Amino acid sequence: MSFKLSGLASGFDWRSLVEQLMEVERVPITRLEAEQTRNSQKVTQLGTLGSRLTTLKTAALALRTDSLFDRRTVANASSGSTWSATAGAGVAAGAYAFDVTRLATAARREGTGDRGGSLAATSDVSGLTVATLPLATPVTAGTFSVNGKQVTVALTDSLQTVFDRISTATGGAVTAAYNPTTDRVELSGAGEIVLGAANDSSNFLRVLKLGNNGTAAVTSSGSLGTIRTGMPLASGNLRTAVTAVDAGGNGSFNVNGVDIAYNVNTDSLATVLKRINQSGAGVTAAYDSSLDRVVMTNNATGDLGIAISEGAGGLMAALGLGSGGTLVRGQNAEFTVNGGGTLTSASNTLDASAHGITGLSVTARSQGAQTLNVSPDTTAMREKIDAFIKAFNDVQTFLDSSTRVTTDSKGKVTAAILADNREIQSWGRELRSKAFAAIPGLDGTIARLENLGIDFKSGTNELEVKDSAKLDAALRDRPSDVGEFFGTA
Repeated sequence: MSFKLSGLASGFDWRSLVEQLMEVERVPITRLEAEQTRNSQKVTQLGTLGSRLTTLKTAALALRTDSLFDRRTVANASSGSTWSATAGAGVAAGAYAFDVTRLATAARREGTGDRGGSLAATSDVSGLTVATLPLATPVTAGTFSVNGKQVTVALTDSLQTVFDRISTATGGAVTAAYNPTTDRVELSGAGEIVLGAANDSSNFLRVLKLGNNGTAAVTSSGSLGTIRTGMPLASGNLRTAVTAVDAGGNGSFNVNGVDIAYNVNTDSLATVLKRINQSGAGVTAAYDSSLDRVVMTNNATGDLGIAISEGAGGLMAALGLGSGGTLVRGQNAEFTVNGGGTLTSASNTLDASAHGITGLSVTARSQGAQTLNVSPDTTAMREKIDAFIKAFNDVQTFLDSSTRVTTDSKGKVTAAILADNREIQSWGRELRSKAFAAIPGLDGTIARLENLGIDFKSGTNELEVKDSAKLDAALRDRPSDVGEFFGTA
């Protein structure tokens, strides 16, 4: 499609004229768009400035935290020490010499030993399989030696089979038998009996407590039957039956005022011990297979008792923890501080309740003398001061760059986005003035940043630590003065 403009002189550049007219019309729009872009840039710059000022405020407030310049660290003068210590805010700096002459121990209640039933009711052990003997340690298959002769034992053998093999291997010189009265194995020989060899592969002799060489008669050194901790109590080989239960096998006992329930038909000794340990009784109960007994130990150290109660014929009596048990009393720790009088503590963590030094806590893990040096936590103080300096410099750098006016070699002037805002320009001056000024009314020796070795970098508006040794000395020797300065600034 085309059209013609009639009446116009031939050769007239009407297209250029139209474009110029349209450009004139666009001038106000372009100006507004440029102003909009500039305002958006200002908003962005002001947002960045606000963020940096917030960071500076946070850093300044961190220096005014009450406990910052009261914080303490503890160093142990003894290298490789297992002790640990902490010092709270305000603990007087200095050396504290602790001499621990006795550590605190926990009280324990020891049940009588040999709580397990015997291996058999009679001397006939032909029905006892080696693999299922209620011994403290399971028998391992292999060979063992008697009078230099090897005897083989398999887990499927009966105990009587093993006895027969001993007699066969030694040509009848050594015989073995089980005594149900003493719950021990007895070896008899025509002469000296020599047991074991370096190349034995079975632990049979050790598990049956046979090891007294050099005589013609050798007997197990102790009773053999033990509690089968993984089986229900009713069939777990307890020497004394538990009778204080109802028709369903339910019973209970009490430890330190906490009731513990059990069922002899479904609960094993291992289950009951776990139940005690997970209760609020404050004790740890464990089975000692070597002595065939249960021991309860207080979780807390010190001279504290362990109270156990139940009806007659209960589980605690069967375990020898009732009236027949023995209470081994715990001990309180004994120590001195800086050569003073003897102090005591129920715990090996020696705190103010024991030594009277508020905020100082020492956990001693061995006896002996060790010196703890308490000093101001200069690392934490320095970190906060460095964070303040960085935040201050970030604000100053941003204010300088966002309000700068520069002229190039051709005389062209370039103004930063916030160069026309005199109020913002004044903020930088005010911050520098406050940072450089002295703080009136202080009682200490520090009244301005210069007293801490902090000043402006030459030719800039930024702070720096010009004398690090001066700052460290102030933090170490006069932390309260530094705290007063920043708390008042």
